[in-house]
Amino acid sequence: MSLQNTSLIKAVKMLSKTALIVVSLLMFSSVNATDSKLGQAAYDAKDYQTAFQQWSPLAEQGNALAQYNLGKLHYNAQGVSQDYQQVIKLWTLAAEQGHAIAQYDLGKLYYNAQGVSQDYQQVIKLWTLAGEQGITKAQFNLGYIYYYAVNVTQDFKQALKWWTMGAEQGLARAQHGLGLMHYDGQGVAQDYKQAHQWYSLAAEQGLASAQYNLGLMYFDGKGVTQDYKQTLKWYKLAAEQEDTSAQFNLAMLYYEGEGVTQDYKRAFEWHSLAAEQGDADAQYTLGLMYFNGDGVTKDYKQAVKWYTLAAEQGDADAQFNLGLMYDTGEAIPQNNKQAAKWYTLAAAQGDAMAKKALRSLKH
Repeated sequence: MSLQNTSLIKAVKMLSKTALIVVSLLMFSSVNATDSKLGQAAYDAKDYQTAFQQWSPLAEQGNALAQYNLGKLHYNAQGVSQDYQQVIKLWTLAAEQGHAIAQYDLGKLYYNAQGVSQDYQQVIKLWTLAGEQGITKAQFNLGYIYYYAVNVTQDFKQALKWWTMGAEQGLARAQHGLGLMHYDGQGVAQDYKQAHQWYSLAAEQGLASAQYNLGLMYFDGKGVTQDYKQTLKWYKLAAEQEDTSAQFNLAMLYYEGEGVTQDYKRAFEWHSLAAEQGDADAQYTLGLMYFNGDGVTKDYKQAVKWYTLAAEQGDADAQFNLGLMYDTGEAIPQNNKQAAKWYTLAAAQGDAMAKKALRSLKH
């Protein structure tokens, strides 16, 4: 046999082996994909044990998606006992293979100290990897950490970078973050028009904090023409989502008749909602409304209740009014000790009337 024929036979054999390897890999990949889909179908049907059985061998073979999904079963105690050690093991394996959601969720475990010691270096590392792959939640969280200096040095440039990435993908919270930065001029030149633009995008997606801030811009006429109708619109949308600042500001519009017809009943309704959520300003104003009988039947017991709640949160006006009620004995038993207590607290905050009343009380 000639040398040429021998080389030809070797080449054919090599090609045959390569083809077999490729076919085997394709078949293996096809089986994996089928098993993964069967696992997902079982999971969607809430048949978690079958999902576990389908995903387990795939995870052992190094399939990142199966590793992540198996970790999710352990995290949620679906078909298996909750086991954070297994979650960490599996999500780490998936994350190291570049699985973006695994990187993000593993970062959350380190952030919340679930099954691991809290480790902000790991959080930053993992969320950065996920953020670079376009995970908007990671991008927002990184922006938040850098903006508010959550266990890192405050870095507005990094905040701007990550919030811009998230905002450009349409994430409302990131858009709101950019609105804050442009409104306050932190990390960027102060630009009310840009703030209005970003707040608007977030507000139109239903984000209550953006709706509130947009209403505030229309109220103050910053970056836009002052427009009470727009103020009322955006405050109301945010207030209906239980945003206490919006509820309080909306109540004050009705209470003072600013931009709307004065309406104590509506003011009372919105103040009540904010006060019940613990807003001290609303609690104080609600106390005042009960004391004066504005929009509600006069009720000194209710006035004392709401003044006290606001005063205990440090509201100086509520502290003074309580002191005055105990001092004069108006509608409640006169009590110099209680009067002195509340006057002192208000005076410590610089309330001039409380200081004067305290001096008179001592004499």
